[in-house]
Amino acid sequence: MECLLEQGVDTVFGYPGGTIMPLYDALYDYTDDGRVTHILTSHEQGATHAADGYARSTGKVGVCFVTSGPGATNTVTGIATANMDSSPIIVISGQVTVDSIGRDSFQEVDIVGITLPVVKHSFALRRAEDIAPAVRKAFQIARSGRPGPVLIDIPKNLFGAVVEYEKKDALPLFPCPEVDKDAVKRLADLINKAERPVIYAGGGVNIANASGELTKLAKKADIPVGTTLMCLGCIDRRDPLSLGMVGMHGEKEANLAYSHADLLIAVGARFSDRVIGDPNRFAQDATIVHIDLDISEIDKNIGTDFSVIGDVKAVLEALLPLVKKNKHPQWLAEIASWKRKVEKHTKFGPDTIFPVLYEEFGEDAIVATDVGQHQMWTAQRWPFSKPRHFITSGGLGTMGFGLGAAIGSQKAHPDKQVILISGDGSFRMNLNELITVSSQGMPIMVFVMKNQTLGMVRQWQKLFFGRRYSATDLPDVLDYEKLAASVGLTGIEVTNVEELKQAIAKVRETGRGGVIACDIDLDENVWPIVPPGDAIMNIITEE
Repeated sequence: MECLLEQGVDTVFGYPGGTIMPLYDALYDYTDDGRVTHILTSHEQGATHAADGYARSTGKVGVCFVTSGPGATNTVTGIATANMDSSPIIVISGQVTVDSIGRDSFQEVDIVGITLPVVKHSFALRRAEDIAPAVRKAFQIARSGRPGPVLIDIPKNLFGAVVEYEKKDALPLFPCPEVDKDAVKRLADLINKAERPVIYAGGGVNIANASGELTKLAKKADIPVGTTLMCLGCIDRRDPLSLGMVGMHGEKEANLAYSHADLLIAVGARFSDRVIGDPNRFAQDATIVHIDLDISEIDKNIGTDFSVIGDVKAVLEALLPLVKKNKHPQWLAEIASWKRKVEKHTKFGPDTIFPVLYEEFGEDAIVATDVGQHQMWTAQRWPFSKPRHFITSGGLGTMGFGLGAAIGSQKAHPDKQVILISGDGSFRMNLNELITVSSQGMPIMVFVMKNQTLGMVRQWQKLFFGRRYSATDLPDVLDYEKLAASVGLTGIEVTNVEELKQAIAKVRETGRGGVIACDIDLDENVWPIVPPGDAIMNIITEE
């Protein structure tokens, strides 16, 4: 506990149990005098997602306590989610006593072995003297370079041992590679000569807190910017240079800009399959330059012409003075001509719901989502203007992520409105965390896009599986009003815009959280879509 205080930890999410009980006994003194707040979730997966949401919305390290066996295995999905999106969390799991390990003891499981492929690092401790160094090292590893999750597995008998504690400062971050000035100059020369440049901005921009530098580069050199799901908000979506999201459900002009560019600058992006589609037909006419801190990402999915290794913020700071002020009116006009003509629907659905939500909550709201059609509608329709305000599972695509992540975000930002946009499939996965929302008095509003189906799966079945709708329709047995009321929250089902506005006002009046289920059409789909494995220029814009 003292080592956590050294790291500036003031919040822990978790769930107690047998092997972690001595740590919870110590925690009693720290919560009693207010040094640490503990958020008891309804499930260990929810606790891990909450620690992740706390980390994503702040840039700090999220911390989670769980017990051994099923308590530890319930964190696996949360750890893998954090790993795929480079989110720094520390999971401290209890373990059976050292002399019981390997004997199939009650609630024994090799959580270090189980999570080995999805952690940045893990510690399997066997001596009490190693606890303090491991905790300090875990924070250093989780925060340094490309962030990620770290597991510390501590046998129960080590918690009861007596060791000397000496307070120490937090370990410094591992140094980033020094920026190659020649590579930066080479990139600046390419930018200055390019006629059709485009920036491909990924989650690394967010992690490096380099949103300002990215925007300055785009404006100075007049370069349009397409973003991944994890980078939304790093450039104001309302800026004329913002192309919005790129890839499978990206904007038509973003995908076509990438396909016709003569210079593509990837900044903190990993060339995910959901962005590049067919790798052999991605940005074929462009010189591709990759700026990234993680050398393992270079040439992993796409062969690049050259790369600049280093902290994204430091690289952009070095690049900015070398880039000339420029204008590309012809290129920008061509991109503008590719914008798809969107027919705005008046029926109750994404086209009418999202303008209301943005009008009600504005640009300062933190928006969490689960995974599915609602996630893509949010990414496409919400004009994100600030980093760390869109909390979503990108790489792993974890249904059930959103409510825990919203709880972590709300704990980190009690002065902000946090909303969760979910689908009725995703919502059912972890709706038990409504108990946490209520017990903590959090004013989180949940908006469920209720179409009584696993919408994204159904859309794929419609487009690519001959409309054979197998196991996607959801029985309409969930009464949202009664569900919310059972935990002291407000639940309302709405069928039109006016009812939606009234429902938001009603939940606001309570000063507590609520669930608003929006009844939408079963066949409301996400457009555009690029068929999986196809070139991203081959965009389907309507059924």
